[in-house]
Amino acid sequence: MTKPLRIALAGLGTVGGGVIRLLDTNGALIARRAGRPIEIVAVSARDRSKDRGVDMTRFEWVDDTTALAQADVDVVVELVGGSDGPALTLARTTLAAGKSFVTANKAMLAHHGLELARAAETAGVALKFEAAVAGGVPVIKGLREGAAANEIERVYGILNGTCNFILSKMEAEGRDFADVLAEAQALGFAESDPSFDIDGVDAAHKLSLLASLAFGTQPAFGDVAAAGIRHVLAADIAEAAALGYRVRLLGLAEAGPGGLFQRVHPHLVPVSHPLAHVTGATNAVVAEGNFVGRLLFQGAGAGDGPTASAVVADLIDIARGEFGPAFAMPADALTAQGPADAGERRGRAYVRFTVADRVGVLAEIAAAMRDAGVSIESLMQRGAHADGSVLVAIVTHEGPERSVAQALERLRGSQSLVGQPLWMHILG
Repeated sequence: MTKPLRIALAGLGTVGGGVIRLLDTNGALIARRAGRPIEIVAVSARDRSKDRGVDMTRFEWVDDTTALAQADVDVVVELVGGSDGPALTLARTTLAAGKSFVTANKAMLAHHGLELARAAETAGVALKFEAAVAGGVPVIKGLREGAAANEIERVYGILNGTCNFILSKMEAEGRDFADVLAEAQALGFAESDPSFDIDGVDAAHKLSLLASLAFGTQPAFGDVAAAGIRHVLAADIAEAAALGYRVRLLGLAEAGPGGLFQRVHPHLVPVSHPLAHVTGATNAVVAEGNFVGRLLFQGAGAGDGPTASAVVADLIDIARGEFGPAFAMPADALTAQGPADAGERRGRAYVRFTVADRVGVLAEIAAAMRDAGVSIESLMQRGAHADGSVLVAIVTHEGPERSVAQALERLRGSQSLVGQPLWMHILG
């Protein structure tokens, strides 16, 4: 075997520790597959004294994380996180120093991926990020390599394990969002401040990277329309089940002549669709190619083992000399597409209102829908709550999304409505 691939590791949290343990456990197998050993020689983290369950004395410790780029290594692995700050500084200095860079940092790539891809190409080194999307699921490699011969028609999926854990738990046990969120936090599936997850931001970061790989476009996180799950009620999930659907937070991207469409939003997914059966903290991505058909990538979206597996898979590629452009084609070939007009999209919708229990409310809602050109397929009203409010749920026939938006605008400020309506798209 040739000389080892020398690694500097920034960040020694859950995933960083997992990378060390994986290389310790499977080192001989990895060396055979990579054609040479892969060795960590330098590390950096905020707390040198913390017990991480592995022997850290064998590694050179660098107090300043951003200085790892100057270490005597071939590759820097960044597991610090954050769209800017030390992570971005380390990425820029590593690539400028002519060293390859591996990261699990979807936020940084969503904001700065094009810049970093250009820097890697200029330096003739690798920029790899399999662990940034769907943890241990090899969806990046699948799109970049396995489906490379296909025109991808759309890519979509369950991109946030925290949200999927919450929704599938609500579904199985009939519990409300706040109660299940608290359990997810206690189990470590959700952060103490869960906003990035439950408001769809984390999924939007990942979707922007998938869209770039799938459609050959520049990453455009700022064009992703994101809405999360914090307003989904147990009653919505029960209503969806009665209609033959399950509620899932989906990220969906399509490219067309009108621009690039990117959206993260709760959807009603037919029980016949594979995504309806993805439960717990699992990720799943569907890519639809014009020759290969539907591809489904599914597995653990987080955790030390799965995410470390993705990181080390990137290191094996680099050890083999398999670089290639970060986003499947050279950075200068990536097109800058503007956002598509969501109002022109056609589909069916589920719209839930919480309303005062009085005469005329249903007529008011139906009139707003009629005047906006929305055709109602079905309307359901459920019993009164303790505060006198009731739930009214509408499923529309297929039509332009602009019409539903106009109907909701007509109802804005109505004294009949208690709180904001919930609009969920039905996956077609």
